[in-house]
Formats: sequence, C-alpha cells, structure tokens
Amino acid sequence: MAENKKEMERAELHRTIWAIADEMRGAVDGWDFKAYILGMLFYRYISENITNYINKGEWDTGNTDFGYATLDDDTAESIREEMVGVKGFFILPSQLFCNICKVCDKDANLNETLEQIFNSIEASAKGTESEDDFNGLFADVDVNSNKLGATVIKRNEKLVKLLRGIQQMNLGDYQDNTIDAFGDAYEYLMGMYASNAGKSGGEYYTPQEVSELLTRLATLGKTEVNKVYDPACGSGSLLLKAAKILGKDNVRQGFYGQEINLTTYNLCRINMFLHDIDYDKFDIACEDTLLSPQHWDDEPFEVIVSNPPYSIKWKGDDDITLINDPRYAPAGVLAPKSKADLAFIMHSLAWLATNGTASIVCFPGIMYRGGAEKKIRQYLIDNNYVDCVIQLPDNLFFGTSIATCIMVLKKSKKDNATLFIDASRECVKITNNNKLTPENIQHIVDYFAERKDVDYVCKLVENEVVAENGYNLSVSTYVEQEDTREQVDIVKLNEEIAEIVARENVLRAEIDKIIAEIGG
Repeated sequence: MAENKKEMERAELHRTIWAIADEMRGAVDGWDFKAYILGMLFYRYISENITNYINKGEWDTGNTDFGYATLDDDTAESIREEMVGVKGFFILPSQLFCNICKVCDKDANLNETLEQIFNSIEASAKGTESEDDFNGLFADVDVNSNKLGATVIKRNEKLVKLLRGIQQMNLGDYQDNTIDAFGDAYEYLMGMYASNAGKSGGEYYTPQEVSELLTRLATLGKTEVNKVYDPACGSGSLLLKAAKILGKDNVRQGFYGQEINLTTYNLCRINMFLHDIDYDKFDIACEDTLLSPQHWDDEPFEVIVSNPPYSIKWKGDDDITLINDPRYAPAGVLAPKSKADLAFIMHSLAWLATNGTASIVCFPGIMYRGGAEKKIRQYLIDNNYVDCVIQLPDNLFFGTSIATCIMVLKKSKKDNATLFIDASRECVKITNNNKLTPENIQHIVDYFAERKDVDYVCKLVENEVVAENGYNLSVSTYVEQEDTREQVDIVKLNEEIAEIVARENVLRAEIDKIIAEIGG
C-alpha cells in the first residue's frame, strides 16, 4: 500500500514538472530551464523548511495559532541570529515563497523582487559558518535574462508561470511525504535533460542505477562510516546515494565533494539542501581537484565514490611540480597529459582511509594501455590496492555508448589477488540505452561479496599472474567468454547427411527408371 502511494506521489510530481517544462520549453533551453526550476524549487524548499521549523517550536510551547508566514517582518527580525545559527540562513515572512506567490501576478517588478530576495537569503549567511554553502546559490537563476523574454513584462510573465508551476507541485510536508519529494523532483529534472548535460552544462549525469551500484560496492559490510567523498561530484548524486543507503545520520562527519564547473557546483549544493542534508553536514568545493584539491584537512575518507570525467586533458608532466605531489609521487610517473583518468585514481587512493573502499567508474582504455598508465597499474597491483575490476554493459550512460568499468580500491585486503567480474550482460534494454535492474545490481554485488570464481562471470586472479600479463587489468583477459553459439552434434549431423544422400540416390534411381520407360 505504501509502495503504491509512493509511486502515485512520484507520478503526480513528474506530471507537474513535465507540464511546467511544456509551458516554458519554447522560450527557455532545456538546461537553462532546469536551472530556473531547480532554483525556484530550492526557494520553495528553504521557505517551507524554515517556516516548519519555527512553527513547530511555537506549537510545542502551546502557541498553536502561530504561523510564521503571517508574522510581520519587524517582529521576525528578533530571531534572525538564532535561525542563521540553526539553519544557516534566514528568510523574512514577506520573502517566503508562499507569500510571493500570493502577489506575484500583481507585482510589475517581480524580477527585481525575486533578485532582492535571493540576494537577501545569500547575505543572511555572510560572516557565518554557512557562508560558503549559500554564497552564489542562486547565481544561475538570472531573473533579468533575455532568455526569459525580451522585455521586463515578458520576463515577469514567465516568472509568474514558473512560480505557479512550482506552487502547484504536490510536495506536501516534506517531512511527511513517502517519497523524498524535493530530491525526487531534482533527480527527475536531471534525467530529463541528462542527454544534453555534458554539451551545455558541463556535467555528465550518473544514472541512479549506476550510483546505486557504486555506492553499494563501496559501503558493503558497513552500517556507518566517518565521511563520504567524491572528487568529481557533479550534482552530488553519488554522495546522496550514500546518504540514502547508509542513512545520513550514519555518516558521522558528513559529505565532501569537489566540482570544477561553477553551475554544477551550485546545483550540487542545492541538491544537498533539497535532500535535507544540513549545511554543517556537507562541504562542497569549487576547484580543479587534480591541481588544487580543497580537502587536505578532511582526508582520509572511509568511502569514496566517483564517476570522474573520461580521459580529460590535464597539465601532467607539463607541470614539473606535480611529480612531487604526495598524491602522485608514489607511482613515480604521472598520468598522460591527454588522459587524466589515472590521476583521479591516484588522488582517490591517496585520500582513502586504511579501512576504506573507493569505487570509481573508469574508461576501459586505462586497463590495458602501455606507457605511463601501465606503470601506474604496476604500482597499484604491486602494492595490492586493486580489489576488483568490473566490466559494465555498454550504453549505460548519457553522452557515451562505451562499455565502462568500475575499479574498486582498498588499502587493507585479505588476499593478494584481484577479482575480475564480467557484468557486461547484466542489464535490460530500454529504448536506445541499457539499464541496470535491481536484480542486475544485486547479482554484481553478490559476485563482489563472495569473491570466488564463477564460470564466464568471475575470476579471482593472483597479482603475480596479473604481473605476468603485463599488468593488464582488462576483464576479458581473465574471464573466459562463454561460447553462446549453437553446439553441433557431428555424429548426428553425419547421420542426417547420410540419410539425405540415401534419399537422393533413391530419387535419382526413380528418375532414371521413368526416363528409361519414356525412351523405351
């Protein structure tokens, strides 16, 4: 019953989002639209979040008639400092989403009103511990953009439609919903526009099923951890999947991530809030992870999950100082300038806790190419850091049809071997893409947990053997491919051929007989 209710709530939410998209898509590009709707969704979320908190505090004292939304601004100012300390931000009653919706179609300067409110929300955190988490959060919601319309009147018409659309979303009380309504809305929007994400937004979206698999691999056997980290966190989907699987309260010291793209960085922070992760439980930084990592004081991390960008260029040995970087120095060589994949691997390994697990999506080429990449693989194998390599099906990700891999790293292993899993057939086809089902994910996790040979699927290989194979980590090198061709029974086939020849001989004899009779 609860599951049915959940699906109904989710379907209703998706219908509403689609209706807004349909209303606005003619004027606003998909990716830009996503930024607007998420910004407004976030605005509604924090408005309801602070209102619910204040109201509950008053109701618990017996003041059941209290409503923060009806309070005058001057009276509300008295609790500003307290709210910033608790919530990390403050919103005056007149600035609340619900109150702006009441008057938005009558406000000739709605764009200016919204801009002032967004600036005010960000300013409320300045000089406090939450400043970094709120600074620039609304930067991509440009209420004065020509993308909304050529004139102020046309822009405000779009903004009214946007506010009304968000208002009509049946999100209910986010604390009582059977679905994570705000978070689900975010993920639905990401999925809607994921195909263009890498082109116009600087982000390649990690499908929820892949996030689920990566996180379950990295958290296997754990009920709580100290910290979760993603060095290329994008919109934060992997961090939040860890929060969902473990429970956010079981990640004792919070969630850490770094993202180079400013727009995506803003979206990640919004996503944290929309999934009810408080400002003091996450630290997301905007910088180049490979060159300027921002969490030196926070490592090591017990869980690392990541889907870093495939084969991007980086400075590599153009910067002679990088070979002395403690993250890269142990391998004695840097990842190639044209392919930074193994630089992310080395970075993650360096910041991995002794009792931790890192689960990282990789481009297949890094598993077998020579040169510097081979030397890095040698370092990883000789020091027994590679726990498992998993071959995934092709066409799982938006933006690439390539069959990706997962590399699982550990610093404390019970054996001196590497597990290879061929999961290339663990999927179902959905339109043009493949998808991991819950059953597929469970199969892969089970193979990973059991760590034993399974014909045509798994092979546990001693690291000495990997070394003998030139430190090749391609799954196909170790897992025999099943011959799915139809088996031919030679004896039976020969019998059938003999029967055909015999019948043919009889037929020819009959034909010769008929011809002789006709000629006679």
